[in-house]
Amino acid sequence: NQVLEMFDHAYSNYMEHAYPADELMPLTCRGRVRGQEPSRGDVDDALGKFSLTLIDTLDTLVVLNKTKEFEEAVKKVIKDVNLDNDIVVSVFETNIRVLGGLLGGHSVAIMLKEKGEYMQWYNGELLHMAKELGYKLLPAFNTTSGLPYPRVNLKFGVRHPEARTGTETDTCTACAGTLILEFAALSRFTGTSVFEEYARKALDFIWEKRQRSSNLVGVTINIHTGDWVRKDSGVGAGIDSYYEYLLKAYVLLGDDSFLERFNTHYNAIMRYISQPPLLLDVHIHKPMLNARTWMDSLLAFFPGLQVLKGDIRPAIETHEMLYQVIKKHNFLPEAFTTDFRVHWAQHPLRPEFAESTYFLYKATGDPYYLEVGKTLIENLNKYARVPCGFAAMKDVRTGSHEDRMDSFFLAEMFKYLYLLFADKEDMIFDIEDYIFTTEAHLLPLWLSTTNQTISKKNTTTEYTELDDSNFDWTCPNTQILFPNDPMFAQSIREPLKNVVDKSCPRGISRAEESLGGGPKPPLRARDFMASNPEHLEILKKMGVSLIHLKDGRVQLVQHAVQAASSLDAEDGLRFMQEMIELSSQQQKEQQLPPRAVQIVSHPFFGRVVLTAGPAQFGMDLSKHKAGTRGFVATIKPYNGCSEITNPEAVKEKIALMQRGQCMFAEKARNIQKAGAIGGIVIDDNEGSSSDTAPLFQMAGDGKNTDDITIPMLFLFNKEGNIILDAIREYEAVEVLLSDKAKDRATIFKGKMIPNYIIDSNLELENMDQKLSENDSHKQNSEEAASGSQDVGAATEELEEGESSDVAGPGSLSPDNADSASVPISDQDSYVPGTKEAGAPEPACASGDNQPQEQKTETESNSKVNWDNKVTPMESILADWNEDIEAFEMMEKDEL
Repeated sequence: NQVLEMFDHAYSNYMEHAYPADELMPLTCRGRVRGQEPSRGDVDDALGKFSLTLIDTLDTLVVLNKTKEFEEAVKKVIKDVNLDNDIVVSVFETNIRVLGGLLGGHSVAIMLKEKGEYMQWYNGELLHMAKELGYKLLPAFNTTSGLPYPRVNLKFGVRHPEARTGTETDTCTACAGTLILEFAALSRFTGTSVFEEYARKALDFIWEKRQRSSNLVGVTINIHTGDWVRKDSGVGAGIDSYYEYLLKAYVLLGDDSFLERFNTHYNAIMRYISQPPLLLDVHIHKPMLNARTWMDSLLAFFPGLQVLKGDIRPAIETHEMLYQVIKKHNFLPEAFTTDFRVHWAQHPLRPEFAESTYFLYKATGDPYYLEVGKTLIENLNKYARVPCGFAAMKDVRTGSHEDRMDSFFLAEMFKYLYLLFADKEDMIFDIEDYIFTTEAHLLPLWLSTTNQTISKKNTTTEYTELDDSNFDWTCPNTQILFPNDPMFAQSIREPLKNVVDKSCPRGISRAEESLGGGPKPPLRARDFMASNPEHLEILKKMGVSLIHLKDGRVQLVQHAVQAASSLDAEDGLRFMQEMIELSSQQQKEQQLPPRAVQIVSHPFFGRVVLTAGPAQFGMDLSKHKAGTRGFVATIKPYNGCSEITNPEAVKEKIALMQRGQCMFAEKARNIQKAGAIGGIVIDDNEGSSSDTAPLFQMAGDGKNTDDITIPMLFLFNKEGNIILDAIREYEAVEVLLSDKAKDRATIFKGKMIPNYIIDSNLELENMDQKLSENDSHKQNSEEAASGSQDVGAATEELEEGESSDVAGPGSLSPDNADSASVPISDQDSYVPGTKEAGAPEPACASGDNQPQEQKTETESNSKVNWDNKVTPMESILADWNEDIEAFEMMEKDEL
């Protein structure tokens, strides 16, 4: 019932405030129309002015037993949706969301019509639209390789000047390998074989180009030559659904070759990428070499896929690790490190973890997974729910929001949560008759025997070179996955229950595994101490030299040819890369973290949270856990650069002022003198928004600022306008300034608030005041603290590859601002300026599950001064160049 109520809240707000726009903007209560909002880059490629959210939600309505609403929605799609727009869209997103949504809608429509009560008028209209869209996507496949262009113009196709696309050379593996379910279903529903043929050709090409010795695929491939552009390999962003579609294509289409390929890849994944409970990216040519020290949130689908394969133990282990990360941060951050710190802090309400939870519950029947689902529901209601829907998290650490509710939230999240808790009698049809696409759209299994226009299993030498004896040729039987022991799943989870908070997740190292515990694992950068003779000896063996500079810094230089062996040289390269990542992280950590502005007055009641930039002066909100709470007041003059002329309006309030014309510290002194208890500076650049700029922190004026004792925060123009609009509409607006969003149980202790927003952890007694439904109002914002071009700009970890040493005058100490790139001699990789100290994070001793004390060793003149990039080595052995290219690409990669 809770899931149904939450779905109604999200869906009705989309239909009321956004339709026919593609998506709802839940903070500003309006639709997101492409071209009318600031561009979000590739994210906007999903939007095609075709009412994306409604199409994506069609089959969810039927799963949730909302057949009347489904019938109305189908009529709206048929009447209103136009697929012939002059707009460039992502082939991948349009396939899984729109084509998949139309096919899923058609699948359940014909099922309802057959049952005889609903949809009696339906005559395949959604299928006709799907076929029209399929033909609009086909021009993207006009390449010699058969791999599709990543984008297509719905009206003009590709390559034509008016199409504004067709010049791209690269695509991601998942983008080209996640077509077969929808295209094959379209072919089999319509009898037109061309769609399935094109999708198979793309899959065949990727398989042909796999790295033959490791059987892994890279993240990005050249669509014309088939060369791997990014050679790192994992199960997350860029590759994820390629693996998913190989297994599901076997299930839906019954073609053995797809299972053969999946099993080949799966064996490689379990050999190289799976390091339970972690799944770590590796280099396809050197799969024993980890390619990065963090994981992205999209890999959360993988335990569900492992359940489908029948490999339950690693699925339970990885899922449990992910659940502990969620318990720590309330949501799964977009990326997190191997020691479970936040790497990218956003969370756009992704459904992959809920998907894996559903599959694990179906496989095990363990009620533990119902509790996991309950936690997901509570966190969504508590932290993401806003008056106009559910808002994505801008930063899981502060609890701030982004003006975004992606279509996949309605398409997938509520479907999986409902199915997790639903009994058979709650469903109006048998879900086991369908397979889920990667967007959770339903395709009927009877398609496997319909219109089979494709020849049987490919029998070329491509397949005969494989050893068929390793493969199971049937899907696993869930009846025999487990011994008759209800504690089986718990016994697998138990050793991992403290993996995030209390101990390190280090399993047996590969060397120990193969040699029975003999050699020690390689030295990690985070454990390195320049004063440890044993560490220096290991460095020497890896070909790494340590040079002490006169100013107290340490240089590390690697000469690959001086390593004791090629394996040691490989370890040395990994060590140098870790050092670079570690130093980059240290630089980031020296920036102040973002702060939160939480609107706590009617009708927001703490549900809208804006990310605010911190100040390097005034009250440190991280040391004042209660924060500063008060009503806001606009000051005169609005720029705050001279004595405040309306002190009576500002006294005991939080002052709002405009950025510009004087130093931030001067503004703070003026409002403090007028009696304000805090200040919010709103950017004067019209339309500036956290979506398009990095975190901004306000610097002092170069003088002593100890006299400023009130907290000061910075909001961008778009985020500041939500508060200004609220003042215009409600006059008295109260906010809470804090280091992170506060639990509403704390904010409203003993106060009356409406029942419909009371969280599960609040007392229900004495809280029976109701709000009229008209209190949903237009709030104008896109929340969150972001950066700009003048004094005090500092970056935050929003995108991999952003420089971490950007600094304006006064914003960073000189020690942190003098990082410079250093040329490298032939065959050297080089890291300048290491502090002669230990790791900044607790490290695990080998063979030890308890964290050690932090190792530090100070030196009077030591300072951190790292490059965040290694210049390519030109004359190192040819195969090393591939590693270096991959590392450089990783620095630039985005989710």
